[in-house]
Amino acid sequence: MIRTTIEYYYSTLMAMASLSLSFHHLLRGGLAVLSDIQPVEFLLALIVFISIHSLRQKRTRGLAVWPVVGMIPSLILALRGDVYEWASEIICRQKGTFIFNGPRFSNINCVVTADPRNLEHMLKTKFLNYPKGEYFRILVNDLLGDGIFSADDGVWMRQRKTASHEFHSAKFRQLTVDSLLELVHHRLIPTLEDSIEKAAAAADPHIIDLQDVLLRLTFDNVCMLAFGVDPGCLRPGLPEIPVAHAFEEATEATVLRFVTPTSMWRAMRYLNLGSERRLKKSIREVDEFANGVIRRRKKEIKLEKDDGVQATRSKRSDLLTVFMGLRDEEGKPFSDKFLRDICVNFILAGRDTSSVALSWFFWLIDKHPAVEEKILAEICGIISERPATGDGDATTNLMGSDDHGDHEVVFQAEEVKRMEYLHAAISEALRLYPSVPVDYKQAVEDDVFPDGLAVKKGTRVLYAIFTMGRMEAIWGKDCREYKPERWLRDGRFISESAYKFTAFNGGPRFCLGKDFAYYQMKFAASAIIYRYRVNVVRDHPVIPRLALTMYMKYGLKVNLIRRNQIQLHNKLS
Repeated sequence: MIRTTIEYYYSTLMAMASLSLSFHHLLRGGLAVLSDIQPVEFLLALIVFISIHSLRQKRTRGLAVWPVVGMIPSLILALRGDVYEWASEIICRQKGTFIFNGPRFSNINCVVTADPRNLEHMLKTKFLNYPKGEYFRILVNDLLGDGIFSADDGVWMRQRKTASHEFHSAKFRQLTVDSLLELVHHRLIPTLEDSIEKAAAAADPHIIDLQDVLLRLTFDNVCMLAFGVDPGCLRPGLPEIPVAHAFEEATEATVLRFVTPTSMWRAMRYLNLGSERRLKKSIREVDEFANGVIRRRKKEIKLEKDDGVQATRSKRSDLLTVFMGLRDEEGKPFSDKFLRDICVNFILAGRDTSSVALSWFFWLIDKHPAVEEKILAEICGIISERPATGDGDATTNLMGSDDHGDHEVVFQAEEVKRMEYLHAAISEALRLYPSVPVDYKQAVEDDVFPDGLAVKKGTRVLYAIFTMGRMEAIWGKDCREYKPERWLRDGRFISESAYKFTAFNGGPRFCLGKDFAYYQMKFAASAIIYRYRVNVVRDHPVIPRLALTMYMKYGLKVNLIRRNQIQLHNKLS
């Protein structure tokens, strides 16, 4: 019994010793293998862990947040497509406001909001706490300088007061009517007719870039009104105007600074590389144009003074001449640099916004022919209400005697004002495709938004005007549909709050040129729609271009078809 027990324990001990030895060999072998593959496994495990952790934050923070680089990888991918739609999806998921975290080594962190309560808070209630800010001025200074779009405080206020006085003067209003009459009926319509004639001669549809034509129209118009010069962009043959193309390039290169770390774009500017090289070249072209206008105007004023023509200057209604007659806070005339900044800012305000809005408008009515028919019916209805001619027919003097029907129908200012449905259709286009899709503010002091978000001093805030038109909380479940009727009550246009429909900004910085812009757009649109059916070329890609204003990236390629004059006559009857 004892011997058996001893043998049992002995065999057990030997088995344990053998197991221990085997485990020791196994451990040594395992460690040897582990030492060979540890870096790879560790790296893979780390990558998986970081990826899962970063991607999980997308649920609560809107985008994946990666170590060091923050949300920038998602933004870089989005820049390859429609960045505005991409941002809208995120903002809507985040209930109207989210915080964008850029790389740790950058300063592109910001709050992005599309909540009307927050906009009213920034643009009106706490206006003084949310200026454009120093960072914004740094980004746009090369292009816009100290002009009205980038300036704050006294510099901004002085320009706004002067511009407001001119915009509301009888002389400016008359100049607006006269210049548009000249441009639309003696340049725009002949240009469109020339396109149709070329198509007929070639027996093939002639494609025209309507966005380019409209940009030419508004560039000529703003130069006439703001500077008293005619660059002739819309003359026969559509001559190449370098400054117009340079301005588009400059705005695109400028907006890239908003999504690029400051150290990076400054290094690119110093080394004259990439977008900064294009910006420098474009601004040189813009400066040559603006400075040339200023020199010529000064020379004209001097000659008038030397000749004793004192009344001529006072008769001028353009903004440049007005600012030349003013003095700064030290009682000195404004510098040429300041006058240059005024020129460039008013080109941005008057050229890009209206033409871009009209481009999206014509694209939308091509997709919604019922809307176009209602606009045409309204236009014909207004014409039919004109006083009868000598033979008793109100349409006799409107139907031309040439083979293509009348091209002499000119709408009066009062008639344009009565185009309520057209006004609604343009407003609906602006709701979905605002000319300025995003704008910028910076907090001066700590604050709290109405939605509860704490805003620290120095926080940069982007308000996404494009996104607001796509939020169900603001416009209802049909927010993505193009429905001009949402603006009408009993056939009359009803405006919305500037903090719900922010295409013309809001608060003290509300757009001074809103009435002018609507008149300009309605006058041009009615003249085109009355005469032509605008068909967008099949499969033509239409996406926005990343710039300060919402250009179509590939333009708007269209075919024009003349209206059937018999059908028009029936509508007028």
